[in-house]
Amino acid sequence: MPEFRIKLPKNGGEARGQLLAEFGGNGTYKFLLREGSMVAAEAWPGLGDHAHRNRAELRASGALDDAPADPSLPQAQQRWVAIRDIECNSSSAAAALVYGYDASGPESWRTAEGHPLADYLSTGWRPPRKAWLVRGSNVSGHNLVRQAWLKEGFVSLAATHLPPLQETDPTKSALRRFVEDGYEGAASYNQKRGLVDELHAFLTQMRIGDTVATIGDGRLHTGRVTGDALQTSSPAGLSNLRRTVDWLPRSHAYEQLPEEVQQKLSVQHDVVDLTGVLDALDQLTGRTEHPATTAPGQDPAAERPVQRELSLPRITEALASDLLVHDRAWLEEMRELLVDERQVVLYGPPGTGKTYLAMKLAEYFGGGPEQVKIVQFHPSYAYEDFFEGFRPVEDPESREVAFRLTAGPLRELADLASREGNRHVPHFLIIDEINRANLAKVFGELYFLLEYRTKSVRLTYSGDDFALPPNLFVIGTMNTADRSIALVDAAMRRRFAFVELSPRTEPTAGLLARWLRREGRDLEPARLLEALNARIDDADFAVGPSYLMKPGVYRDGGLDRVWRTKILPLLEEHHYGEGLDVGARYGLDSLRGQLP
Repeated sequence: MPEFRIKLPKNGGEARGQLLAEFGGNGTYKFLLREGSMVAAEAWPGLGDHAHRNRAELRASGALDDAPADPSLPQAQQRWVAIRDIECNSSSAAAALVYGYDASGPESWRTAEGHPLADYLSTGWRPPRKAWLVRGSNVSGHNLVRQAWLKEGFVSLAATHLPPLQETDPTKSALRRFVEDGYEGAASYNQKRGLVDELHAFLTQMRIGDTVATIGDGRLHTGRVTGDALQTSSPAGLSNLRRTVDWLPRSHAYEQLPEEVQQKLSVQHDVVDLTGVLDALDQLTGRTEHPATTAPGQDPAAERPVQRELSLPRITEALASDLLVHDRAWLEEMRELLVDERQVVLYGPPGTGKTYLAMKLAEYFGGGPEQVKIVQFHPSYAYEDFFEGFRPVEDPESREVAFRLTAGPLRELADLASREGNRHVPHFLIIDEINRANLAKVFGELYFLLEYRTKSVRLTYSGDDFALPPNLFVIGTMNTADRSIALVDAAMRRRFAFVELSPRTEPTAGLLARWLRREGRDLEPARLLEALNARIDDADFAVGPSYLMKPGVYRDGGLDRVWRTKILPLLEEHHYGEGLDVGARYGLDSLRGQLP
């Protein structure tokens, strides 16, 4: 067992310790804090009473003394030093002693190489039944699925250079040592890291009764693990580590699998945890029991959650009436586009209600505002803002600021949508002004996922294998007066369906007149707007009806005020440098003279 360390912030020194073989009072291994370790002198709010008493007793007994003064450290960060070895009840108790606030020992204590103490502990609790993908269709050019696994009833890993294991449940640290020694010169550091994770899953996480799946010749084969891991010799060393499996006779074509299952199967590892789609696999195989959790005599099917299908609500007359959409077929087409494409952009000139309509449709299809998140793009918006990146974050206990991996709005919504129980509920991300950012920079590798929803990619920062949930929909809005639709690149066009909202076509055409009738007002503003757009020579700079659908417009002088301060400045920009008298051409007096 190596020595473990905790580094105090701002170069405040470090504490060193050793895991002991005896168990403490809480059933975990005791931990020895070494003489000379630095300890934070200040205890932070939230530190448990027992830890407070322990620090006070060690201080009173002289086991903790003042460390030599360090002028580079602020007064609040003065330190104590351990005068002798101190035995702690657990690694977490030792971490709390060092930090002055409660902390997880298995994660806080690390080796000189940065490996956490957790890697050196035996596997803890895990769900009663899990599901796993084990790949075997291309092992050094051999299709073991067809040649051996299905015929002989097992799954395997090559583990060619793994030495004989003396324990049935090795820790990750022991496996790392074996891999470092056995695969020296035979694998890169990244390959060795992946191999450690796969061996740990196969040997310690996988259990008898778990569901196992594999892909062979374009079909998904499933079965049940029936035996413990066994090391054996094999031809050419292709399957030295095995588990017996009771394979089901029926297989499934890959193209016909549920989308969430295809996403998980696209993760590029030899052993992949499929527990997140266990219910979907059970539906495929017809398995209905959860043997480890079902009481004797109880109907297991009655306890299983109902697997509901993802769907979008049908368009109703009430929705069309509320949105003042004259042509209900337009709303039906929007629904079909979202079902088929998952990503839609509403584009058109300002004031056509793009953002309003996007929010209303998202709330209707998603079942409420809780399933809707809205962001607005701008020229400095980046991948780190949108998805995830390292950001300065203050620790609530120590008040120290450090860069931590932080989720952005898309990652947060994707995590919410993929949560257990949410997968049949539509979730919507609305991206306002989507064409104002550098889309390739903002989306990064996610650009691929917008087109290939059944695949996953390895993320840049976290290194997670990520796929967009099937129930995550994206609606973008694009102002054509800000940047022409023609400037959008082909990659963007291929990934989104584009729907125009123009004052000259339905459903925006006639919208103001319908609203005025519903509000019981005179139709003159609608006729003025129609006359204005008839004079504008560029459809991208036409003016939408939302400018005239606000209460202030219909107070005394309101229409004139909105026309001067909102509409005419837009047209001044459009005709900038042309020497045109915008007020004379587009002013209210000129337009009223044109009306019959």
